[in-house]
Amino acid sequence: MMHGTFHAVFPMGDESRVGEARRHAALLAEECGLDDVASGRLALVVTELATNLVRHAIEGRLLLAPHRARQVVEVIAIDQGPGIADVERCMGDGYSTGGTPGTGLGAVRRLADHFDLHSSVPGGTLAVARVGGGAASDAAQAGAISVAAAGEQVCGDGWAFALDGDRAAMIVADGLGHGPDAAEASAAALETFGEDPLASPRVLLERVHRSLRRTRGAAVMLLQADAAAGVVRSAGAGNVVGRLVSGVSDRTLLCQHGTAGVTIRTPEEISTPWPHHALLVVCSDGIETRWKAQTLAPLLSRDPALAAAVLMRDHCRGRDDATVAVLRRKD
Repeated sequence: MMHGTFHAVFPMGDESRVGEARRHAALLAEECGLDDVASGRLALVVTELATNLVRHAIEGRLLLAPHRARQVVEVIAIDQGPGIADVERCMGDGYSTGGTPGTGLGAVRRLADHFDLHSSVPGGTLAVARVGGGAASDAAQAGAISVAAAGEQVCGDGWAFALDGDRAAMIVADGLGHGPDAAEASAAALETFGEDPLASPRVLLERVHRSLRRTRGAAVMLLQADAAAGVVRSAGAGNVVGRLVSGVSDRTLLCQHGTAGVTIRTPEEISTPWPHHALLVVCSDGIETRWKAQTLAPLLSRDPALAAAVLMRDHCRGRDDATVAVLRRKD
């Protein structure tokens, strides 16, 4: 199971932040049990991506998160421009626009166990690199970004995925408010989900509601996706919103009113067709709801973390914890 942790965010305003991000990555490498070789590769990946943001990007940010169960450290670079006109050329060794040897992005692609990048001009560039872990054989691929509200040391949102062949399940929980008490509520929801993640969403919502009674409560969405059957089943309570987005369709998956752990109606489960090439996107209320489906069109076949990154970059409200979780059917 992919049990989500929130991303530490490092705004890359000057060169000193590069070292700060690299030191944090070293701590995450130790947490995830990476060996010395993998830890060294991670340090280089962080250095290259962070340095690119400092030298070339507008409002560049580097996000770091551990996936401890999978022994993976994830690095995500996000900026607001100017974008890369010729991505393939920039990925080649020797290409530089800043007087450097030009080994940055090409080196990152070689050093990371997984790497993907998307760029538009003048919108900006998004990159995801992961060090550690191995390839999965499930029918779906998952990615998520979760960031804490400004000034908070913990994130009140939580997310998790369970991937099992053709089936996948996911949860996004948004603890009421923010800070430690909100984080306690979302952690309790994820713990309950983890006990039997492939149970029906309706049953899981009932269980989560009971387990959160000792907390301040949370908005919760639970989903189970079956790639073979082409269907998504969902149930939830509160202001967590899901959408199924493809190049030709856009369907919203709404939660019923209420707060898990406080008061909810009898849970209702909804079944929705899951078209080929459609992304299943779930956002907490830290993300604006009225983003255009066309935003994700170039990313339908890419790493799901890139879709999460573009929504976090362009639609984060900036005053609360924020989470975007994305599930993609493999081609």
